Amino acid sequence: MDKGKFGRRDRLVKEQHHDTYKESKKRTEPSVCTECGAVFGGGRWTWTNVPLEAAKVVCPACQRTADNYPAGYVELRGHFFNQRREEILNLVRNEEKLEKGEHPMERIMTIAKENDHTLITTTGVHMARRIGEAVVRAYQGDMSFTYGDDEKSVRVQWTSK
Repeated sequence: MDKGKFGRRDRLVKEQHHDTYKESKKRTEPSVCTECGAVFGGGRWTWTNVPLEAAKVVCPACQRTADNYPAGYVELRGHFFNQRREEILNLVRNEEKLEKGEHPMERIMTIAKENDHTLITTTGVHMARRIGEAVVRAYQGDMSFTYGDDEKSVRVQWTSK
């Protein structure tokens, strides 16, 4: 039998993982989020003027925030961080403003002071990674990141020196 045309039959089939916040069917265009005002058109979410005929929906980022189900976690810690906490968090907020301006589904959900660190949760993996990289560029320190199943979630950890 010629296996070249059909490939191997004894390989394992990888099970598909379901992402609740990834849309499985085509969304009505145009649509507007009733929570944040983002507009869906041309296959993507943007910050444009709301067309009069737009369908009313809740966007994936607002739904994720309402469900308190982050895709990204950023932990900031260390003595230097504690001394410069507000300054570093201003940098974080500026990074959100830049990313959110281009990609409305990438947002910060919460910023919370924990026992020995500050935890930032985000609606997307790109926002979390961007925050970590911006903090390293500005303040050095050590950063690590770990992706979850199928890269639908990420944990970024930054420690100041």
